[in-house]
Amino acid sequence: MSASAITDRNPNQLLTGPRLIALIGLASLALIAGAWFFELVIHLKPCKLCLEQRLPHYAAIGLALAGLLLARSARLQWLVLLGLAALMAWSIGLGVYHAGVEWGWFVGPNDCGGAAAPAAAGMQDFMKQLQTTRIVACSEAAWRFLGLSLAGWNALASAGLFLLAVYGLMRPRTQMAGASRN
Repeated sequence: MSASAITDRNPNQLLTGPRLIALIGLASLALIAGAWFFELVIHLKPCKLCLEQRLPHYAAIGLALAGLLLARSARLQWLVLLGLAALMAWSIGLGVYHAGVEWGWFVGPNDCGGAAAPAAAGMQDFMKQLQTTRIVACSEAAWRFLGLSLAGWNALASAGLFLLAVYGLMRPRTQMAGASRN
C-alpha cells in the first residue's frame, strides 16, 4: 500500500469492527496482565472485590477472541461489541463500587478476606495458617497512583473501553467490517 493510500484512507475505516473488538480484547488482556503483575511481582494480595473485578475482563478476552474468529458479518460484530460494552459497564460498576468502599463511600462486603487458604491437615496446621495468613480488606487500597487505587484505574480504563465499544455500536453497519467487506 502506498503512502498516499494510507493518508487518503477514511479515518472511519481505521477502526473497523474487528479492530475495535481486538483493541478491547487486548486492552482487557493488558489489564489482567497488570493485575497479575501487581499480585505476583509486587506482592500485593488481591481482596475479594479485586478478584471480582477481573471477571468482566476474562469474559471480554474470551468474547473478543470468539468474535474475531467467528463474527464475519457486520451484524455479528455488532453483537460482539454489544456484549463487550455490557462487560465493560459491569467492570465500571465493580471498579466504582470497590473504589467507593476504599474511600468509605459504600459499605463493603462482610466476607472480604482475599483468596481462600488451602485446607489445613490438622489443628497445628490450622493454627499456623491463622498466624501466617494476612487478611486483605476491601476497604484498604494497597496501592495508589495520582490519588487513584487499582480499582479506580480499572474503572477509568473500563470506561474508555466501554466508550470504544459504544463508538463501534453507533457506526453504520456498512462501516463495521471495513473496506474489504463492504
